[in-house]
Amino acid sequence: MSRLPVIVGFGGYNAAGRSSFHHGFRRTVQESLEPQARQETLAGLAQMMKLVRVVDGQYRDQDGQALSLAEIESRYAKEILAGTLVRRLEKQHLDPDAAHWQKSISVAPANGASLSFITQRKQLPEPLPANWSVEELEGNEVRVTLHDSCEFKVDSYRPLAVKSAGQLPTGFEPSELYNSRFHPRGLAMTVVGVTDALRSVGIDWQRIVQHVAPDEIAVFASCIMSQLDENGFGGMMQSRLKGGRVTAKQLALGLNTMPADFINAYVLGSVGTTGSITGACATFLYNLQKGIEQIASGKARVVIVGSSEAPINQECIEGYGAMGALATEEGLRQIEGKSDVDFRRASRPFGDNCGFTLAEACQFVVLMDDELALELGADIHGAVPDVFINADGFKKSISAPGPGNYLTVAKAVASAVQLLGLDAVRNRSFVHAHGSSTPANRVTESEILDRVAAAFGIEQWPVTAVKAFVGHSLATASGDQVIGALGAFKYGIVPGLKTIDAVAGDVHQDHLSLSTEDRKVGEQALDVAFINSKGFGGNNASALVLAPHVTERMLRKRHGQAAFDAYLARREGTRAAAAAYDQLALQGKLDIIYNFGNDMIDDQAISITTEEVKVPGFDQPLVFRKDARYSDMLD
Repeated sequence: MSRLPVIVGFGGYNAAGRSSFHHGFRRTVQESLEPQARQETLAGLAQMMKLVRVVDGQYRDQDGQALSLAEIESRYAKEILAGTLVRRLEKQHLDPDAAHWQKSISVAPANGASLSFITQRKQLPEPLPANWSVEELEGNEVRVTLHDSCEFKVDSYRPLAVKSAGQLPTGFEPSELYNSRFHPRGLAMTVVGVTDALRSVGIDWQRIVQHVAPDEIAVFASCIMSQLDENGFGGMMQSRLKGGRVTAKQLALGLNTMPADFINAYVLGSVGTTGSITGACATFLYNLQKGIEQIASGKARVVIVGSSEAPINQECIEGYGAMGALATEEGLRQIEGKSDVDFRRASRPFGDNCGFTLAEACQFVVLMDDELALELGADIHGAVPDVFINADGFKKSISAPGPGNYLTVAKAVASAVQLLGLDAVRNRSFVHAHGSSTPANRVTESEILDRVAAAFGIEQWPVTAVKAFVGHSLATASGDQVIGALGAFKYGIVPGLKTIDAVAGDVHQDHLSLSTEDRKVGEQALDVAFINSKGFGGNNASALVLAPHVTERMLRKRHGQAAFDAYLARREGTRAAAAAYDQLALQGKLDIIYNFGNDMIDDQAISITTEEVKVPGFDQPLVFRKDARYSDMLD
């Protein structure tokens, strides 16, 4: 009997804002929400974006005037909406109209005359070019004379073809929330994002640790582009070319394993299993598969799964742009048929489109096995019984879609049918598609979904794509989808593809239902969500996420009504604690967990016997497991 991996907490940040308590989801469907929920989320965004302040628990404008939720909406809604989701690149990242580069310029003396200039001796290149002569002057200055042509690099600026991105809300800077010590942006996002997920659980982390062995905690988190800003690999690669020096941190902090490493070393203090699995744009699901396997097998009881990606820089934009993968200003202009481009509609899944939109995001989920969740009274937001991964086989183009995604989608649907039955899959399931917003994806993914739907007798399969709102966050993209699915379960709303006017004519939809408007399907109307992800190189992954009411039904059957009733009583305290955090977070009191050099374990205090290992700081010992796997092969 396998343990069921249940989601007991989730959090992070993307272009829609904070993910915990469904605030990011609310932003994507804000026009379909009740006023209280909409205004609460807008107020939280207003504080995050530094439009309002919180003094003594009261929202106030910059002049100190108290504001109600309704007043915040009326005064700031337009600015909040404009500063979230996909939008024009903001200068906090780079100026898309004046991107810096170096232009080569050839200089030669005119009409056979010499050309000279004065500079500092220490600025002379080594070795000196053969056609240069140097004359010593006073002090440290020298006169350089050129006797032939010479090439120089000079600063220049040019507009980028790509001018849109899924950026964190305007004014929100993760590195300002704790002592970030020159952390790359992706790692600062990791620290604040995983804190949000842990706080959302509503159970103190140390209490969780007391109930499990040290090796029953696991962390699986990564990114695919590494840390490419000046504090990571970007600075390391550029420093010599810019005349600077490599720092001691740039290489180490640039590694794509650092999201998991930071969580272990500075947030959890974990000595359990750790890993950083990458699979291009399906990376979050690759890590999720590893996490649920650890829980189902009993190797871990608590697992943190996530990704953090910060790819909005000139190099990534130009790299993906050179592949023809990104939506350009000119491409959008041709689609819209007008000179003024609406960059908020740059990401257009399953509509007339011209490429995807890069985005930054961090998303994390906290998983527990079902027994521990009931024991601790954790609030259960859903369950993830399976993630399926398949490659594409032989390929001509490494970036082109392939057949592996047929296998992952079909296996995910078959798994759901076995768990819930055909009726649930046919009538109470929906798809969170990869929906990357490229012309190739809209055809290939829709054909896969349409053919699988036909095979299982699904007539009108609801399909949505969160990238329409937040863009493509690469490693974190399927995390955005999972968080979006949990929001759909909570509010009974399947988000519409509101950045397109109509579904493109080449999209396969005989058995699919794609809408440009939010669909209110009702409470507990959705039993299962299928998360689909397609990545460069043939990295395909599909997961099924079970709704909370379905998960609870399964837990009642496994553990019995009496045990489940006792769990419900314990859950009340958990929900109260979690809600208290949410209210503080809405006011900007995020209480970031960052323990640099705190509570370090003394190696000499570790106790080792033939039966177990006792680690300081952990109540439970690490007991050596009895291994009978190969007993039939031994004497």
